[in-house]
Amino acid sequence: MGKIYDKLNDRLRAFIGAQPVYFVATAPEQGGHVNVSPKGYPDTFTIIDDTTVAYLDLDGSGVETIAHLRQNGRITIMFCAFSGPPKILRLYGTGRVVVPEDLGFPELLKRFGPHPGVRSIIVVDCDRISDSCGYSVPFMTFDEDRTLLDEWAQRKDTQAKRAYRAKNNRESIDGLPGLSADETDPAGLRS
Repeated sequence: MGKIYDKLNDRLRAFIGAQPVYFVATAPEQGGHVNVSPKGYPDTFTIIDDTTVAYLDLDGSGVETIAHLRQNGRITIMFCAFSGPPKILRLYGTGRVVVPEDLGFPELLKRFGPHPGVRSIIVVDCDRISDSCGYSVPFMTFDEDRTLLDEWAQRKDTQAKRAYRAKNNRESIDGLPGLSADETDPAGLRS
């Protein structure tokens, strides 16, 4: 059944690389809403080292993950096999938000594919890496990535992106601070 790993070995790295979707879960310190977000595009996730991973945070309808991480840092990333042998892999850890103004952002950004609408990079230091059976996860086929998010971001000019982020990304649904005013300026930023 399940196993705990002290690092991301080659087999786990290959499993992660083969999954077309992953899920990110965070929650406020107390009360409030738990957030689970599906993530796609295979070139938006990277393994930095044996216990550190990161993903590209693109424009979205809310800012829950960023707000929760800034409040308490808790995060879980889950991968599950929809084809092949049944498996669920969870990466538990402490996440941090790296915005374009932060030192190290340009180097991290090079690890990802080209996408418009980059808000930040989420870096996770894993303190627990575990798998379990995925016996009840259904078989599903992957057809292709949806390009709608990139297309949406591509259509917006800087002013429209700035207005959208100001309206939707300054605070979480529970009123926690999200992106600050200077962090919502998308002036020409893309990976």
